[in-house]
Amino acid sequence: MMNIKTIEKGGVTTPQGFIAGVAKSGIKKMGRYDLALLLSQVPASAVAVFTTNKFQAAPVVLSKRHLQSGVCKGVVVNSGCANACTGEKGYQDAVSMAIAAAEVSGCSTEEIVTASTGVIGVHLPMEKIIGGIKEAGANLTAANGHLAAQAIMTTDTFPKETAVQFELDGKTINIGAMAKGSGMIHPNMATMLAFITTDAAIAPAVLQKALNWANKESFAMISVDGDTSTNDSLFVLANGLAENAKIEEDNSTAYHTFRDALTEVCLNLAKMIAKDGEGATKLLEVRVINAVSWEDAARGAKSIVASSLVKTAAFGEDANWGRIICALGYSGAEFVPELVDVYLGDVKVAENGCGLDFDEDRAAEVLNKDAVVIKVDLQQGEYEATAWGCDLTYDYVKINGDYRT
Repeated sequence: MMNIKTIEKGGVTTPQGFIAGVAKSGIKKMGRYDLALLLSQVPASAVAVFTTNKFQAAPVVLSKRHLQSGVCKGVVVNSGCANACTGEKGYQDAVSMAIAAAEVSGCSTEEIVTASTGVIGVHLPMEKIIGGIKEAGANLTAANGHLAAQAIMTTDTFPKETAVQFELDGKTINIGAMAKGSGMIHPNMATMLAFITTDAAIAPAVLQKALNWANKESFAMISVDGDTSTNDSLFVLANGLAENAKIEEDNSTAYHTFRDALTEVCLNLAKMIAKDGEGATKLLEVRVINAVSWEDAARGAKSIVASSLVKTAAFGEDANWGRIICALGYSGAEFVPELVDVYLGDVKVAENGCGLDFDEDRAAEVLNKDAVVIKVDLQQGEYEATAWGCDLTYDYVKINGDYRT
């Protein structure tokens, strides 16, 4: 078993050779950090996963083009304005962001990718953005990683950061990360921006395969509100400064070691995002076990965790197991209804597709916790999958009812 060490207070600038700069640009609110520049001091292998929404924001379109080379040096990201559904002007604004970031970073425009988050359909205040990029470029340091995690927040209630360390070929490898996400979160990417850095040496094609795997197990398995954003972007930059033997094959021990560590980082961030759902009071974890395939387990778990009725029952601490099997039933997963058992924590509330006389007080205790585990046993196979989400509260409506103001 690989020994993965969590780095206390680690973040996106924990790996060797990564620095960050921040700015208070006044994009939406004065006096708060709202723009960040993340830079590798040497060119890095770079890959990404983007939103599945057909409306793709200008920074997503630009970043896809710039990543075709598989090499990148930096990311410039702003909060407060999504630069989505903004036409040709929006795209040119994203290009201008990349040009300005390249100038302060000493690299080519094509070596910069961009990301934005905030209100859709509004043009970026480019005078403020360019000023912010210059300000961020003037304070690039590894110590600013934590401020960068704050700068990318929108309705998040806390910055999301994580870092791990492990050994590879006798070399110490670090993976660090930051993310934002609180609302418009749904499986297969969401209103979520995530930036992962590593000092591992790994080829872009192999890094992409590792990221696809890690994303499938983590960010693709969370849901807050059933909405998939126009801006979702998950980047990984690997600059090779750890000087391990470059990972160039996806069937090597080194690849699987790296992939497992990357997956852990993604899982850490995904759980933070699910826990911080807008207005949320509880983290929901849904495990579907003993399915005939991983895909069936995943369909069932995601359907349950995304159900508004399951979410509201969790908020009201109501042991309404019928909502759970209902969501499972329309998930598209293959299973035999007469074999399904349902548990709230360790309390069995349904057996063989039917209800049981269970201890309502014990079930209420489970639902009263900050983290609620729902387990569904399909009793048909050996595969399992886990999805994460949160309860749906009155505050979610309040937050989103006046989001633009």
